[in-house]
Amino acid sequence: MSEREMVAAAIQMSSTPDKNENFEAAEGLIREAAKRGAQFVALPEMWSCHGLDSAYRENAESVPGPTTDFLGSLAKELGIYLLGGSIIEGSENSERLSNTSTFFTPDGELSAIYRKIHLFDVKAPDREYLESADIAAGDEVVTAKAGSSILGLSVCYDVRFPELYRVLALRGAEILAVPAAFTLQTGKDHWEILLRARAVENQCFVVAPAQWGQKADGRWTYGRSMLIDPWGTILATCPDRDGFALASLDLEYLDRFREEFPSLANRRPGSYAGLSSEE
Repeated sequence: MSEREMVAAAIQMSSTPDKNENFEAAEGLIREAAKRGAQFVALPEMWSCHGLDSAYRENAESVPGPTTDFLGSLAKELGIYLLGGSIIEGSENSERLSNTSTFFTPDGELSAIYRKIHLFDVKAPDREYLESADIAAGDEVVTAKAGSSILGLSVCYDVRFPELYRVLALRGAEILAVPAAFTLQTGKDHWEILLRARAVENQCFVVAPAQWGQKADGRWTYGRSMLIDPWGTILATCPDRDGFALASLDLEYLDRFREEFPSLANRRPGSYAGLSSEE
């Protein structure tokens, strides 16, 4: 395997409001993925506590904090890059919380913190969602070094906003992380097509770990964690169960593809003056 190749695993969980139960499940899946050769392992959104809105504030914690300490030590022990999906950052007394994703290097360092920018305030087919009632939107675009590649961080509903991913690509991202808890109703029609579009338009690999199954409050999440290449091909996907999608991300192929099919290089940003500024 070359230096520009990385085996990645997108973990799929059906997390509950019980943090201890989720930690045990997550650790088992991370260890199994590493045993199968994964060098980069990604957890889904809200992996440590999910399914009851009332439980989020009770389980909120600081970043860095106990959960990031747990993830950092596991990354160091296993010698892997580890994306901590997202957790609720804050405290029971915090006026506003954050939906926060973290990223760890193989030495256990917490190397990146991303707070979800786009909040899920929608009337979905099953119910109305108002994430902003408790969660404060982040405002920082975040990338991180992952071996010889650059990782772009995002969370779930972010995937519907292509401008975020274009900024990530322009900042050098080659792998886009999209930990999620997509609803069943939106996921069955939109999850795959949105992920593949973000991969194709930005010429990036996509690593998308997800929640699946019925939650404690009765709602359903879609699952289908997957890995996608820059052509939009699904490299691996996870069926409806706890587990992970596993595939090799060939970044030398990405280098060749961007050279031979230079859609990013062919952009004409001067013609987009009416849009918001790009960095």
